[in-house]
Formats: sequence, structure tokens, C-alpha cells
Amino acid sequence: MAVGLLTAVEGSAPLDPGAVMFVDQDGAIEGSITGGCVESAVAQEALAILERGSGPLHCTYGISDELAGTVGLMCGGTAHVFVSELAGASREAMSATLRAVLAGSACALATVLDGPTAGARLMLDADQRVGGPIGSSLLERNVEREARGLIAQGRTVIRRYGADGETLGDDLRVHVTTYATAPRMFIFGAIDFSAALAPLASGLGYAVTICDPRPTFLDSPRFAAAAATVASWPEAALRGQALGPRDAVLVFSHDPKLDVRALEAALTTDAGYIGALGSRRTTASRRARLLEGGRTERELDRIFAPCGLNIGSSTPEETAIAILAEIVAHRAGRDGLPLRAGSGPIRADADAGRR
Repeated sequence: MAVGLLTAVEGSAPLDPGAVMFVDQDGAIEGSITGGCVESAVAQEALAILERGSGPLHCTYGISDELAGTVGLMCGGTAHVFVSELAGASREAMSATLRAVLAGSACALATVLDGPTAGARLMLDADQRVGGPIGSSLLERNVEREARGLIAQGRTVIRRYGADGETLGDDLRVHVTTYATAPRMFIFGAIDFSAALAPLASGLGYAVTICDPRPTFLDSPRFAAAAATVASWPEAALRGQALGPRDAVLVFSHDPKLDVRALEAALTTDAGYIGALGSRRTTASRRARLLEGGRTERELDRIFAPCGLNIGSSTPEETAIAILAEIVAHRAGRDGLPLRAGSGPIRADADAGRR
């Protein structure tokens, strides 16, 4: 088996660095590195490596490449791809990475791109290191230390080291792909909008929990189909939850007793997005009650209410799309306007609001 790793992108490209594509000796392909633009060319390089038993290759594809007419990126960017055989310890490191990702565990996969150990891989998570050796003991120590720091940041990068593995050098490049735990979404209120939004949010990678203190409201299997369900009051459900910028709290209960309590609880967290359904009249009334309860205007400005982009939604499913679109836009620091109304980069920076 061989693997193509997207190591860097210049300009626009469909996928972020770290995307991988596997090719076996029979030509079977799994995964994608550019959404289909250069996969066939990378597959040919991978098969050639497997047939010859040769070392890894650095391939560049883009509009300036001589192959632009056949495999150039239709979106106008340039992709740098590292193609290497996946065997031995490197295969073990990749397998451990895939198992961790499937289990929802945070981890990092370091791939050496240059030098005599090019193609060597090392997987790291909270409990183990699999693969290697990737070079000198100094290189391994430095890569391990930096990779564990990158896991906490959720960043995928290329790090450069000296020939002996020292951090102040430029001889060896090591690509570190990080896989963070899934962002979390708490939805308060077991109603139609919650059932519509949960599977879509799950498809975006969120670990979704629907909360309602009324167990009979949660009994329907439509809620448990795409989310965990918790029969609890909001403050109890969020107590001890270390929510961060990637996480979201949504208040859908349509019950003043629950809405205010849920928003009060949400504001005690560091959730990156707090949203609440409701008409403009309901939103104004709810804001007034929160102010009377001691919340400040600055605190309430964290709440997206009424939540969702103005796309003319009317059904629960359309409303779910509008809300998720606003969450994605907010996480990426975008305004949610039509693409044709702007002129800047279409895709957000890979490090902005990503896992």
C-alpha cells in the first residue's frame, strides 16, 4: 500500500493539508487529497512506487505545472503531495492513527518528508507512541514534544529541523497532522428543530447532545438517532463541561422557564457559539429578563438571537441549515454573504477555527 499526503497548498484548493489518499497494489483507492482534481495522477505515482519498490516522491500539481491541462487544480491552486510506500512501522503508525480517529481520540501523525528516513511515521496520543524510528533520538524528542503541543492547538503544520534533529535548523521537514476530539454541541429543548439539526450537525463532525428536563419529550427515537440525550436542567447538563471556541450551545426549548436558565448556564462557559431560536419579540423579552437577572449587555452580545442566517427558511430542516451556516461562518470569521458578492479567498485559512 502507498499513501499520498497533501503537505501544502498555495492559493485555493478543495481540501486542507493533512488530507490523505491510500492506494493498494491492485489500484484500489480510498480517501482524497484534492476532491478529485489530481487523484488519478497521484494514484499512478503510488502504483509506480509499489511496483519498483522505490523511495518516496514529492509531487506538485497546479495551474503552473506542465500537467495543468490534465491534472491541474480546477480551482486555480497548487497542491504539494508526498507519495510514499506504507509498510512496516509506518503502516503501524498510520493504523494506530486511524483507530484513534475512529475512537474519537485526539492524536498526531508525524511524517518525515526529507533525508534518509523520508516516509517514516510516528503516531502520538495521550497514552502511546507508535511507529518510528523517524531519525536521531534528538529529532524524535523534538518532534514528539512539538506534536503534543500541536494536538492541544489542533494545528496541522510542517516543522523544520537541523540534520541532527535540532530545532534551529532547516535541513529536514516533518509534516505533523493533528486530529482533535470532536467539537461538542448542546441543544436544549427536545423539539422538531432539534431533531432536524442534530443529524446535520453530526455530519459536520459535532458530538451532539440534546437536553431537556422533561423525559417524556426525549422518549422519541428521532432524538437519539443522531445525538446523545440527557434528561436534565441546563445548569446541571453544562456543569463541569469545559466548552471552548469550537463548541456550540443552542437553546430551542420555546419555554421561558427553560430558555433563560439555558442561556444563563451557557454564558458561564467559553462556548464559541451560543444561539437561541425565537421571534424578535421573544428575543427582546428574553434579553430583558436576562438583564434583570444581572447579565450585562456585553455578555448578552455573545448570544446569536434570533439564530441563523437570513435565507428565508420556514421548515425545521431549512432552519437547521440556516443555523449551521451561521455557526460555520462565525467559526471561520466570515460574514455569511453570497460568494459572488465578495472577491477574497473562498476557503478559510486552514488554521482558523479548524480542529
